[in-house]
Amino acid sequence: MADSKPGVHVLQLKHVSVPPSMIAGEKFIKWDEDSSLVTAVTLRVDPNGYFLYWTDQNEETQILDMCTIRDTRTGHYAKVPKDPKMRDQVTMGASQDSLEDKTLTVSYGPDFVNISFFNFCTSKKETAKQWTDDLLKMANNLLALNGSVHYFLRKAHVRLTLQADKGGKIAVKNIVRTFAQHRDDRRRVEKAFLDSTGLASGKDDAISLSQFGFDDFYRFYKKLTGRQEVERIFEELFGTKSHITVEKFVEFLNSYQRDPRLNEILYPYANPDRARDLFHQYEPDSPNTPKGMLSSEGFLRFLLSEDNSIVSADKFDLSHDMEQPLCHYFVNSSHNTYLTGHQFTGKSSVEIYRQTLLGGCRCVELDFWNGKNEDPIIYHGYTLVPEVPAKDVIEAIAESAFKTSEYPVILSFENHCNPKQQAKIAQYCREYFGEMMLDQALESHPLEPGVPLPSPAQLKRKIIIKNKKKHQHHRAPKDIDKGVAVAASALAVTSGSVSSSTLQPQGNGEIPRPRVERDESKDSVTEEEDAIIHAAEELELGSESDDEDESSTLSNLSPEEIRLREKAQKDKGTAGKETEAGAEISALVNYVQPIHFHSFEHAERRNRSYEMSSFVETQSTALLKEHPIEFVNYNKRQISRVYPRGTRVDSSNFMPHVFWNAGCQLVALNFQTLDLAMQLNLGIFEMNGRTGYLLKPQFMRRMDRKFDPFAESTVDGIIAGKVSVQVISGQFLSDKRVSTYVEVDMFGLPADTVRKRFRTKTVLNNGINPIYDQEPFVFNKVVLPDLACLRIAVYEDSGRLLGHRVLPVTGLCPGYRHLGLRNDGGQPLNLATLFVNIMVKDYIPDGLSDFANALANPIKYQSELEKRSKQLSILTGEMEDPLEYEVDSKLTSDKDAEDKDVDTKVRAHQQPSLEGDMPVSTVADNIPTKRQDSTKLKANSILRPEFRDISGLGPSSPGLSDMESEPVVVAETFEKLVENKHVKKQRDKLNKKLDDLQKEFEKEKTKLEEELGIITKSKVTKTSSRLIKRISSKNLNKEPASVRSSTESAESLLAQRLPPILQKFNEEKTNMRKHYHEIIYTTLEKCIVASKEKQLKLLKEQYDSQVGGATKSIHAQVSREFKSLNKRHKDKDELDRMKREKREEIVRKGVVEHERLEQQFEKKEKELRRQYEELQKRFEEERVKDYMSISRESERSTSVVSDDVFDAALSLGPMCKPHC
Repeated sequence: MADSKPGVHVLQLKHVSVPPSMIAGEKFIKWDEDSSLVTAVTLRVDPNGYFLYWTDQNEETQILDMCTIRDTRTGHYAKVPKDPKMRDQVTMGASQDSLEDKTLTVSYGPDFVNISFFNFCTSKKETAKQWTDDLLKMANNLLALNGSVHYFLRKAHVRLTLQADKGGKIAVKNIVRTFAQHRDDRRRVEKAFLDSTGLASGKDDAISLSQFGFDDFYRFYKKLTGRQEVERIFEELFGTKSHITVEKFVEFLNSYQRDPRLNEILYPYANPDRARDLFHQYEPDSPNTPKGMLSSEGFLRFLLSEDNSIVSADKFDLSHDMEQPLCHYFVNSSHNTYLTGHQFTGKSSVEIYRQTLLGGCRCVELDFWNGKNEDPIIYHGYTLVPEVPAKDVIEAIAESAFKTSEYPVILSFENHCNPKQQAKIAQYCREYFGEMMLDQALESHPLEPGVPLPSPAQLKRKIIIKNKKKHQHHRAPKDIDKGVAVAASALAVTSGSVSSSTLQPQGNGEIPRPRVERDESKDSVTEEEDAIIHAAEELELGSESDDEDESSTLSNLSPEEIRLREKAQKDKGTAGKETEAGAEISALVNYVQPIHFHSFEHAERRNRSYEMSSFVETQSTALLKEHPIEFVNYNKRQISRVYPRGTRVDSSNFMPHVFWNAGCQLVALNFQTLDLAMQLNLGIFEMNGRTGYLLKPQFMRRMDRKFDPFAESTVDGIIAGKVSVQVISGQFLSDKRVSTYVEVDMFGLPADTVRKRFRTKTVLNNGINPIYDQEPFVFNKVVLPDLACLRIAVYEDSGRLLGHRVLPVTGLCPGYRHLGLRNDGGQPLNLATLFVNIMVKDYIPDGLSDFANALANPIKYQSELEKRSKQLSILTGEMEDPLEYEVDSKLTSDKDAEDKDVDTKVRAHQQPSLEGDMPVSTVADNIPTKRQDSTKLKANSILRPEFRDISGLGPSSPGLSDMESEPVVVAETFEKLVENKHVKKQRDKLNKKLDDLQKEFEKEKTKLEEELGIITKSKVTKTSSRLIKRISSKNLNKEPASVRSSTESAESLLAQRLPPILQKFNEEKTNMRKHYHEIIYTTLEKCIVASKEKQLKLLKEQYDSQVGGATKSIHAQVSREFKSLNKRHKDKDELDRMKREKREEIVRKGVVEHERLEQQFEKKEKELRRQYEELQKRFEEERVKDYMSISRESERSTSVVSDDVFDAALSLGPMCKPHC
C-alpha cells in the first residue's frame, strides 16, 4: 500500500525465542477476580512459544494460546485483590517489593471489547517483570501470527501433548474434538486416526506420547485431509506421480512461484543449489535426497512450509521510510474510542483505550465533558452511555501508548469542558505523559507557513494533542467593523515584543493581558500579531470554530434548508459543539491544530502544514466527489481526519478505502465493531511492523504529481497489475458439519474495487477438506496496486463468516500457496487454511500480449514464428509467403503511375509566395480532379500523408484518411487581388474617364488647328510620301521645300496657343488619377479584408470538418470494439469493465487527436494571419508608391513645354492605365 525503502529489504523480524527459565517454569499463585479462588501453580511456556500454560498441584493443566494474549502488566497497572484477606493469601516472597510489582496480569480475548484477565503473583519483582516483557513480545511476534501451515500443525500437536494426563497419555477424544464436533465427522476423524497410526481410536482410549510424535500427527493430517488435489497438480505440472528432478523443480520455482514484477538483479532466479537445499529440507524419503529427487510427499511438505508463504515476510517487517512528513502516512485511527458498543446505549471503558493502542492504533479520540467535583469525565454527550473518569483514561494511554509501537500517538480531543476543567485535563496530561508529551514544536520544524511537518521517526515515543487552539480574537464582538477596528488597534499595540513571562496560564483557562515592551527590530512578528492577522482573515472568511450562532440565520432559511442543516448536524454529532479552548490546554497543541475548513484554495494560500480539519464522512464524500484532485493535494500538505456520521447509532463503519484513496491520513473507525471495514483496516495496518503508520504511495506525496482517485485508466508512472486467484481447496474450515463457499473481493480505487462478483460453488456438509477446484477469478486490470488489497473469505451457506484474510496486492507471492485464515478480530484460526493458486503480473492491454511476450523473450518468439512458417508451408505446399509476393508485384506495377500522379499534385500545390520561401496554395489549386486509388496509398508509404495512428484512428479509418489531404488554406496573392472584379471595375472607370479626357483634348487641338489653318505634320508627311513613291525611291527621305516652310510657320503659331490647353489637360488628368487612386485602393483594401475573412472561415470549416470526422471515427471505432468484446467476453461485469476501459482508451486517444487538430488549426491560423499582415504591408507600400508616381508625372507635365514636349503632345496617343 506504500513505497518501501529502496533496495532489497533486510528482514529484521525474529522468530520467537523462549528463555530457558520460562520453559522450566516458575512458581506463581493464581487468583481469580470473580470466584476469589487462590491456587498455587507452575507457570510455563512451551519451547516454541505457542502457549502459556500452568499446572496446579493436582497436575491439571490450563492452556492459553499465545496469539490470544493482548497485554501483560505488572507494577502499578497490574490487578491486585481488593479483599485484604485475599491479598494476604497471594502475597509471597520478600516484603520490600509491593504486591503490584510482584503481580503478572495477562489480558486476552478475541477482539478489543471482550477482554478477560489471568492474574499471577510471584515472589520476586524481577520475575514478574521478565514474564511481563517476554510474554508481550511473543504474543506480538508477527512471524508467529503469519506462520505457515507447518507451523500451525506443530502448534496443534503441541497443544495435544500439553493436554496429556498424569500418565503421559493423550485422550483420543481430545484429538477428535480438535477437528470435529458432529457425529459423522467424529467417525471420519477416528477412522483416519486408526488408518494412519494403527492405534486404538475409541472415544475412551488414550495413547502414549511416545506413540504420537509429530510425524505420526502429520500422517494423521494427511490421511484426514487426503490432499488428492496436490497429487493431481503434481502430476499435471511434472507429468509424473513419483519423483521430479532438480531441473524441473527449478523451472517450477521460477515459472510458477516467482513474482514476475521483481527485479531480476535484486531478486535473482532460483538455481539448482537452492532446489537441492529445499529437497534436503522437505523430502521425507532420505535416499531420494542424494539423487536429487523430490517426491509428491516432499512437494506437499514444501507447499506447507514457511518457504512458500503467501505474503513476503518483509511486508510485515518495518520496511517503510519513516523519515517523511507526518502527513505522508496513513495512520491507524479510532473514533469515539471509549465506546464498547452502541453509540447511544453502549458502555464506556478505560480498557478499550489500552486495547486499541496495543492493537496498533495511533490516533484515539477523547470526548471531555464537565464532571462532578470539578473533575472532567469522558462519555458520549446527550446519550445514555455511562461516563469514565478522564484521569483514568489519560493514565491508561500513558501506560499503553508505546508498548507495541514506538511511533507517535495523536490524541483527538473533543472538548466540552469549562476553562477550569480544561486546565485540569492539561495538568493530567503533563503529569502522566511527562517527557512523552510534545508540548512545543521542534526547533527543526517551527510552526510557520511553508514548513513541513516532522516525520514519525522524529516524533518517536511522543504524544501529540489535537485540540482547538485559543486565540484572543475568539472573544471579539460580533460586529465585523468593530472587530476589524479592535484587531487593527491590537496590532498597533503589539508592534513591540511581548514578554514570555507574562503569558503563563493562570489555571483558569485565561491568559493575562501581555505587557508590551519595545523592540528595535521592525521585522519581528510576534505570535500575537500572527493571531490577530489570523483574526482579520477570519472576519472575512468566517470563524474557524465549528460553533455557530444559528438563531440569527434560521429565520432566513426555508423548511427544506432547515431540515438539511439539522441532518448535517446529526451527521456531525457533538463534534461541532465544542467549547472555546483554555490557555493551559491550548499550550499543549502544536502540530495538529484543528481549524474550520473553508476551501482547498484557502488552505493552499495559508500553506500551514500544522493546521488540519476534521470531516464527517458525508462532508468528506461530497468534497471528494466535487474536488478529488484538490483533496489529494490538500492531504499532501496537511492532515485531515474523517469520522463516521452521527446517525451510525449501531457503531457501524464506512469503507476506509474511500478516503484512503484521497490520501486522508486519520480515517477514524469504530474499533468495537468488527465489520468488513474494520477487518480491512486491521489487515492493512498489519503491514510495516504493525506500527500504525503506512507510507502513502509516491504520487500521493509529491506536489508535482497529479492524481485523480476516480481514475479508471492507467495512472502516469504507475504500472497497472493483473491478479488471478484460483481457490482449489480448504482445510479445517470448521469443526462443525457445514456447507461452505469462498468469496474473493478486491478493494482499492473505485475502478479496482470488485465485490460480490467472485464466489465459488458451495461444497455441502464438509468443513474438514472441501474441494472447490474453481476456475480462476481474474482481476484483469488493477489500476493502482499500491492501494489495492484482496479479501478472501469463507462463509457458511447461511452467510455466517467462518474466516477471512486481507492481503496487499503488492505483497502477494504468486503460485500454489496456502492461505491461513483469521477471525473477524484479525487473530489466526490456526489450522483453518485455503489452498489457492495466485497469479500476479503487470497489466497488458488486449492485443498487446504477443508483443509483450516477444519483448520478454525475443529469441523464443522468433523461433515460434519460424516454426509456424514452416508448418504453414508444409500445409499449403508453398515455401514463399504469397501475400508478400503479391504486395511486391503490386508495388512494382503501380510505381510509375503513382510517381506521375504525385508529381502532378505536388506541382499544383507549389506557387510563388509573398516572401519567396513558402509555397502558396489556393483552395482551387488543391482540389483534386481525380480521387487517388486507395490501394496506391497503401502500397507506397511515401504517398500517404503523415498521420499518427491512435488505435484505429489511423489513415485507414473512415473520415480521417481525407483529413490530411484537405487543400491548404493560404492568403491570396497581391496580384490576384489586384485583378479582383471590383478593383478592375474601378480601374476600367478610370481608363474610360482618361480616354474621354483625351478625346476632349484632341477635339480642342483640332479646333485650334482649323482656326489657324495649319496642316499638321502627319498629314503633310502622308501626302508627300505618296508622291515620292511615284517618282523615285532614292528621294524617299527628302521633304519638299514648300512643305517644310509651311509646317514651320504652323508650328510657330501652335506653340504659342497650345501650352495653356495642355496645362489644363494635365491638371484634369492628375486630379482624376488621384481621385480614382483613392477609390481603387479603398476597394482593394476591402477586398483584402474580405479575402482574409473568407480564408479564415474556410480554415475553420476545414478544422470543424476534421474534428467531425475524428468524432465520427471514434464512434465507429467504439462500435467495432464493442462488437469484438461482445464476442470474446460472456461475463457481464467483466464485459462492462472492458467496454468502459476500451471506450475511455479510444476517447482518450480521440482527445489527443482533437488536441493535435486544434494545435494544427491554431498554427495554420497564425500563419494565415501572418501572411495577410504581409499582404497588408505590401498594400500600403504599393499605395504610397502609386501616389508618388502620379505626383512625379504631374510635375513633369507642368514644366515648360519644349520642342520635345510639343512633339510629344502632337504625337500623344491613348493614355496608359495607372500602375494600380
